[in-house]
Amino acid sequence: MQALLAAIAAMPVATDACRLFHGRGGRFAGCEQWALDAYPPVLVLTSFAPATEEQLAIIGSALQARWQQIAPGQGLNWVFQHRGEALRMAGRSETRLMAGAVPDPHVVTEDGARYRVHVLRGQNHGLFLDMAAGRRWVRAHAAAHRARTGQGARVLNLFAYTCAFSVAALQAGAAQVVNVDMGRGSIATGQHNHQLNGLAGGASFLAHDIFSSWGKIARGGPYDLVIADPPSYQKGSFVATKDYARIMRRLPDLLAPGGHALLCLNAPELGLAFLREQMQACAPALDFVARVDNPPVFADVDEQRSLKVLVFKRD
Repeated sequence: MQALLAAIAAMPVATDACRLFHGRGGRFAGCEQWALDAYPPVLVLTSFAPATEEQLAIIGSALQARWQQIAPGQGLNWVFQHRGEALRMAGRSETRLMAGAVPDPHVVTEDGARYRVHVLRGQNHGLFLDMAAGRRWVRAHAAAHRARTGQGARVLNLFAYTCAFSVAALQAGAAQVVNVDMGRGSIATGQHNHQLNGLAGGASFLAHDIFSSWGKIARGGPYDLVIADPPSYQKGSFVATKDYARIMRRLPDLLAPGGHALLCLNAPELGLAFLREQMQACAPALDFVARVDNPPVFADVDEQRSLKVLVFKRD
């Protein structure tokens, strides 16, 4: 636990939502179970293994000591979430407010955009911090498309969750984003995120099962950019090993000539080769361009196990 305590002792006051310590990357021996995130004004400590009350007391004391140094006179707000293996397999987690309070509504920022989050319920807080570089890529790509063509890009955002990619694209000048996700609650939060950022037009929202909605999805195309960020394994919804191919086969028809696809995969057991080989088999008209580097704080001893964000381009 020493590496986590050292990170706490050196942590800054975060203004944007971000990860502060990533033990899951395996670079800190003995700290593999720990992650520490900032969702200002709240810190969220996550353990992927059982944690003792003694451990939590030590970490809490370290957080309090550092907070008094960097934010004197301000109260410390922190939350602990346990995501042990049994809980994760059941799709559950245990969350406790350890000190202070959590705003309601709770809105955080990233690169000038505002997003609503909920750190006291569920495993997913409304904004995936490891995808920050992917959102920056989308922002840069949309801006470059407008500069190059004089027109805003048309974007399809599959498995949109709370539509953060859409916010980034529209802020950078995209003309249209079609957001598709079967979770009505997520889509509702996505609509709220657009309102938070003053994005009154340009986005549409489909709370549908993607695999039964290809007709509606295709009517908005062809697209200059297709984004797919599915769960790696969600029973009854998406299993990467058998369902990603179903997405890839649609890409040549969904994309405009010269269009790009941004494909994401967060499955430690599946490396880069999985996406590249599947694409070659299912949609050979799309060429691999590059992997988007993850934020440095998410560095892993084996980058094949970390989040994969790959860019492809249609001929």
